Amino acid sequence: MLELEKWVRPNILRLEPYSSARNEFTGVAAVSLDANENPYNTPYNRYPDPLQKALKKKIATVKGVLPEQIFLGVGSDECIDVLYRTFCVPGQDNVVAIEPTYGMYKVCADVNDIEYRPVRMNERFDFDVETLLARTDAKSKLIFFCSPNNPSGNCLSAEKIEEVLRRFAGIVAVDEAYIDFSSRPGFLSRLDQYDNLVVMHTFSKAWGSASVRLGMAFAHPAIIALFNKIKYPYNINLLTQRYVSDMLDRYDQVRAWVKELVALREVLRGELAALPIVREIFPSDANFLLVRFDNAPAVYSYLTARGIIVRNRHTVVLCDNCLRITVGTAEENRLLIQTLQTYPS
Repeated sequence: MLELEKWVRPNILRLEPYSSARNEFTGVAAVSLDANENPYNTPYNRYPDPLQKALKKKIATVKGVLPEQIFLGVGSDECIDVLYRTFCVPGQDNVVAIEPTYGMYKVCADVNDIEYRPVRMNERFDFDVETLLARTDAKSKLIFFCSPNNPSGNCLSAEKIEEVLRRFAGIVAVDEAYIDFSSRPGFLSRLDQYDNLVVMHTFSKAWGSASVRLGMAFAHPAIIALFNKIKYPYNINLLTQRYVSDMLDRYDQVRAWVKELVALREVLRGELAALPIVREIFPSDANFLLVRFDNAPAVYSYLTARGIIVRNRHTVVLCDNCLRITVGTAEENRLLIQTLQTYPS
């Protein structure tokens, strides 16, 4: 049984959402005079479908879920924010997350005045279930997992995440932004097993559409209905909906991109490993590698001075002397390696 009264902020349960005539009318309009729109400049004069029904049907087919299990946000960041606004009372509740991980979980906690409790992983970027659950209490409403994790690149133990899902009396959010690059299955197939599971995907990575800003959250329909109550009425514009619909028709090409990038990742791993300035390359199920150098800040400065931009993670917990390197095209990777080969050792 869903425990919405236990999980959800009381004011959100009571909330009467903004309702437009587009929400209330289900037929085909002959004349639309309800929204004070300009009658000229079709189709951009009309507000977009507030619930993105046609787009969700296509996404549901690709992802193997039901349309009513899908929430669409302006990037995954809106999905993260709507989790806070649905479940966490500002100034009272807290969330727990692994450390290191994606930085927006903490930023969004700070924006929403929610206590953020990081739980440090071990040197292999693995977490202990008991240690993590020990950081929770009666005011803990969310646990965040990023798998494959950013910045480490590894998939977290599915068995451990499932144990947390069974034992934690709150919502468990599994951010799978990079899951397309992994050979391991994600958690979408487990939605019907766990009412407290929310899975996040994005069109930014494998789909090559970061500038379009479309993120997805998948959950029990009752949770998705709450997200739709909270979101701004027309959060996904018509241009984005049309573009993503077209991208879904190119799914075979996207899978080909993923296959190529995974192959390039392993080539890049081998070339980096041959460099004398590289100390360690961590396992990756994503489209990037976390690489430990002898002196990461110096290598970072050397690369940026030559127009090659990577991510300096040296100051991040457990990532001392590490750079996060995205897998580029074969030519981009070649330029990176050639530049690193000229680094004065």
